[in-house]
Amino acid sequence: MTVDVEHGSERHLLEAHLESARRDVRARLTDLADDLARRRLGPTPTSASGLVKHLIDVERWWFRHMLQGEEAVPFAWSDTIPNLEFEIADAESLTMLLDAYDTACAESRAVAARHGLDAQTVRPVRWLDGRHPSLRWIYLHMIEETARHDGHLDIYRELLDGTHDAD
Repeated sequence: MTVDVEHGSERHLLEAHLESARRDVRARLTDLADDLARRRLGPTPTSASGLVKHLIDVERWWFRHMLQGEEAVPFAWSDTIPNLEFEIADAESLTMLLDAYDTACAESRAVAARHGLDAQTVRPVRWLDGRHPSLRWIYLHMIEETARHDGHLDIYRELLDGTHDAD
């Protein structure tokens, strides 16, 4: 998607860039076989499916848990088991994870729509010296996080089945 950088509000531009990164994640994995999506290419539990599962948690964390203050948000990660969100259960297919990612993104959009860009998170962020970042900051962070993992997925896809995105 081409984002019009000359027209539109700050919010429109932030949302458009995040939506573009989200769409790239889904498009990057179109038609990838499930067994390849589960394959680890290094010593960590990271896989293409694991990256999607991680992005589901990231969406839920920033928008539902941090910004909206929801208590009972389901996360795959664990404070006691490092990298748990990258582990893929036998019953978790790539299609299922991409559908869950779409749902998490829709939930994030709904939460964000209820807040202005200056709205701050309900919870402080430990690694930001206990400060409460704004929705504006969340959008920027999510653009960076999603685009970074989309880059990882681009590399995974090329190594897994030779598919290469020419752009």
